[in-house]
Amino acid sequence: MITRDSAAFFEFARACPTDFGPATANAAFLVAPEGFALAEQSASDNRYMDLGVATDAGRALAEHRGLQAALSETLPTICFPGAIDTPDAQFPNNVFATAPGRLILGHMRHAVRQREAERADIRDFFTGAMDYDIVDLRGQPGICELTGSLVIDHARGLGYAGLSERCDAAGAAAMHAAFGLRATLVFDLAPGEYHSNVVLSVLAGRAVVLASDGFADASVTDAIAAFYQPHVVRLTTAEKAAFAGNCIALSGRDVWMSRAAATALQPAHRAILTEAGFRVRSVALDEIEKAGGSLRCCVAEIF
Repeated sequence: MITRDSAAFFEFARACPTDFGPATANAAFLVAPEGFALAEQSASDNRYMDLGVATDAGRALAEHRGLQAALSETLPTICFPGAIDTPDAQFPNNVFATAPGRLILGHMRHAVRQREAERADIRDFFTGAMDYDIVDLRGQPGICELTGSLVIDHARGLGYAGLSERCDAAGAAAMHAAFGLRATLVFDLAPGEYHSNVVLSVLAGRAVVLASDGFADASVTDAIAAFYQPHVVRLTTAEKAAFAGNCIALSGRDVWMSRAAATALQPAHRAILTEAGFRVRSVALDEIEKAGGSLRCCVAEIF
């Protein structure tokens, strides 16, 4: 089912067992921030970007190497090279995503990001080395920026699709089908929010991190929180601004976020994650975060 009716969605969701698939990814891939710079097109609808700040490509690359090394302690993590003409390529999860046996290509809003899906090496890796099929959403009419716009509870096969300039209703339906989800809840993000994964994260199917002010309708966040009780972290505005919502569980034990996000996380919220069986792990990404995304945006999961 795919619906805007949160009551109907969660009535269905409560009957879904946690047997849809692995709750966390088997591996991950990154794309290096070669020639790191701020993309003007992306800044047009990303409130977390400021084109007036200076950037340091060398520092961004060093942070990214540190990210790969750190994540490799949790799960196998590979890295593809970036390119100067794709300045947002360090956020591959918007363009590429996987489901078992499938590589999904997203329909990006901006031309500067559409170029990323044209590269053959990533596609060839999955079709050749991994023997995956390609599901290409670029030709369908809906805009859908994959796991930027769609947050997935992989254990239950549930999706949470936030609509904005980066995802419309047709795109949400296309992603629902491409990922083969059992059910997807569609809702509007608050004005000025561009991706769901900045304001919402489902952690291994057993905890949720969300920012109520990132949703147009607070009742949606209340319904999501009720479903994942008692392990619910409701972010403050300051925590959201530090990208604490842009976190990801890459194992049943490790929740990863940027160093700035972990520093902003209130002790009571860290305690909730601990109670859920997670340890918070972090890596410095201050330079990369100037591009309007954080750690979760850098990680394309491999299932």
